[in-house]
Amino acid sequence: MTLFLCGFMGCGKSALGRALSKRLELPLIDTDEYIVKTQGMSIPEIFEKYGEPYFREVEAKAIADLSQQEAVISCGGGAILNDKTAKIARENGIVILLDQSFDVCYSRIKDDKNRPLVQKNTKEQLREIYNARDSVYRKNSTIVVKAGNTPEESAERVINAIQ
Repeated sequence: MTLFLCGFMGCGKSALGRALSKRLELPLIDTDEYIVKTQGMSIPEIFEKYGEPYFREVEAKAIADLSQQEAVISCGGGAILNDKTAKIARENGIVILLDQSFDVCYSRIKDDKNRPLVQKNTKEQLREIYNARDSVYRKNSTIVVKAGNTPEESAERVINAIQ
């Protein structure tokens, strides 16, 4: 089984991924960590040196490469926005949108220096990005799961949804 976790930055994909990985006894792969390792530089460095379009290409390749593994894959916030990438993920696993409010996401990401989009946008601009992405996430997901109060509660909701 391959699960692709998607959603806005700060929605809880990484924490959910850890909980699901443990519950389902599957490896956890974070696409951002995978990209940092394969590119040999941080995400801010990739954005600065090559720009966001290049990063999105690398992200799409990472999803394609990882789609053949049985794992819980925590995708970066923009990975499933690309219809082609989302199609690859859906054809090779289950794409799960972790539905979390903007305010909760923002409270988690607002001071994160490792997120280029957070650093170059105001709260209002990030809310616009969140709103614009929401319908694309929903369109490209197999299942939408409302975030729970804890990662374990979210994991339980995901497990119930995929059974």
